[in-house]
Amino acid sequence: MLLAIDVGNTNTVFGIYKDEELIGSFRLSTTAERTSDELGMQIHMYYSFLGLQTADTEAVIVASVVPPVMYTLINAIRKYIGVRPMIVGKDVDTGLVNRYDNPREVGIDRLVNAVSAIQKYGAPLIIIDIGTATTFDVIDETGAYCGGAIFPGIKVAMEALFQKASKLPRVDIVRPEKAIGTNTVMSMQSGAVRGYAGAIQGIVHEMKAEINGSCHVVATGGMGRMMAEYCDTITDVDANLTLTGLRMIYEANKEKFAALLIQVELSSTIKGAARPMG
Repeated sequence: MLLAIDVGNTNTVFGIYKDEELIGSFRLSTTAERTSDELGMQIHMYYSFLGLQTADTEAVIVASVVPPVMYTLINAIRKYIGVRPMIVGKDVDTGLVNRYDNPREVGIDRLVNAVSAIQKYGAPLIIIDIGTATTFDVIDETGAYCGGAIFPGIKVAMEALFQKASKLPRVDIVRPEKAIGTNTVMSMQSGAVRGYAGAIQGIVHEMKAEINGSCHVVATGGMGRMMAEYCDTITDVDANLTLTGLRMIYEANKEKFAALLIQVELSSTIKGAARPMG
């Protein structure tokens, strides 16, 4: 089995694959406060809940946009699963042509999404990841990553409104039937969902014009399915886009990574043998 891990700003998503089939998934909140033992036991617990054994996991691949949690996560994987994880962007590359001014500025999750989406939907395309932040990523007709746009996620925006406007309450993010709200809650909900949908529609429209043609527009992330109901520019919804991309990257690089592990092991053995006896 392969364990694919997507470390996001709010949640860390774990996907367990048997060959190409996603046989189980779970998510934990992303926090640097857990110890490696706490995290390892939580992973073990979810495996047990799914009727699986951690010992059957042959490999682990990780993409992370939260560096402070990586030390704990890697230690948990090595101690409780018994393998060294493949880290995308460190141990292996995504294989994409990246045309960003500074390629290192692009979140690795955005590139992983692109790998998956190109394989499944073809190019050109636009990927919208609707989560803590909403990111738009454009892939041109050659399959190269061109860039995109970033703006606050709808939950982040609503939380900021609640904190900064003393008389406005927290509200559920749903779209009222009517655009004209007749009370404060309905007005906030209408403005949030319709405003957000309008922003997505507008950005996609301009991006399509810049790449000179029609293309697939794929939504993913925690709010992707909901927003797709209100945005006719979104052609596809793929909740597991990142996990699928991680699996694809692992399959493309597993032999190279195995060779790297052998080199590291040999190097450690040679250094150990070279130490003077004391």
